[in-house]
Amino acid sequence: MHEHITRGLYYFEVHLLFASMAGLAAWVLTSIYRVSATTKYWIWVATTLNFLLPVGAILDKMFASRLTWATPLGVIGDAANSVSHSSTIAVVWFLGTILMFTRLCLRIRAERRDDKVAAGESALESRGNFIAEGVPVRFSQSGHAPAVHGFLRPHISLPRGIERLLSEHEFNAVLMHELTHAKRRDNLIGLIHEVGLCLLWFHPLVWISGSRLALYRELSCDELVIESAHGGDLVSALAKLAEPEEAFLLRASASSFLIDRLPRLTAQPQLRSRTASTVLVVLFGAVVLTCVLGTVSHTACCFIHK
Repeated sequence: MHEHITRGLYYFEVHLLFASMAGLAAWVLTSIYRVSATTKYWIWVATTLNFLLPVGAILDKMFASRLTWATPLGVIGDAANSVSHSSTIAVVWFLGTILMFTRLCLRIRAERRDDKVAAGESALESRGNFIAEGVPVRFSQSGHAPAVHGFLRPHISLPRGIERLLSEHEFNAVLMHELTHAKRRDNLIGLIHEVGLCLLWFHPLVWISGSRLALYRELSCDELVIESAHGGDLVSALAKLAEPEEAFLLRASASSFLIDRLPRLTAQPQLRSRTASTVLVVLFGAVVLTCVLGTVSHTACCFIHK
């Protein structure tokens, strides 16, 4: 039994080592300025999944008998053996995980409660509700900012009166931004990251991945608005939503990363190099593949001659 725990910890530590290398590579590559924010967003999505999905373990199980050249990492092996003998570390990790899961569940519960209240208000006064590109759009009196709710079946929730506050072009710019979130299932991607964070709460790069995901999620939605020549409309919409007399409309969700978003929304449209984005994806893909193979090369030996 102890041998199986040690083997599992060893694999876990090697996986985190190479996943961290891929995370650092994502950090460096997404720092390149003139590259699409959407490309950067998907790179951080892949980084998050790389932390959570031990692809190396699948390859180990399938091909371990053929990977006779695999060699263990002695330092990590010794660390795994030490950790497997330490109940303190296991208790600390377990307590941290329970606290993080509790925090996540309470937040989801609160969001669902608010969403049910808004849905009830919307049902009672359904005037104006509509479907945009297959996504339900609802108005409510709750006074929340424009936002997307739901994981598998997302819908857009807008504060009632926003259509009178904003011009038609401004309203369309806000709607376009929110539709991008909904159609990409950004809430579901965020939830997957949050679950990973509950398990890997001790890892700083997982926290950084969350902040980068959130940033490029917003910038990539803005990018589509800019490409549609409505960047200025979105800026004026955000300004109106932030007016003191209408401050109840603007919450953190609507004002997220305004310092980063406004310079891009107000700047002259710039051509984004598809070649640069392609090169960035290829480079990151090569790093991830190298890290997966690196994990396999140092863990397959654990599955040989069990």
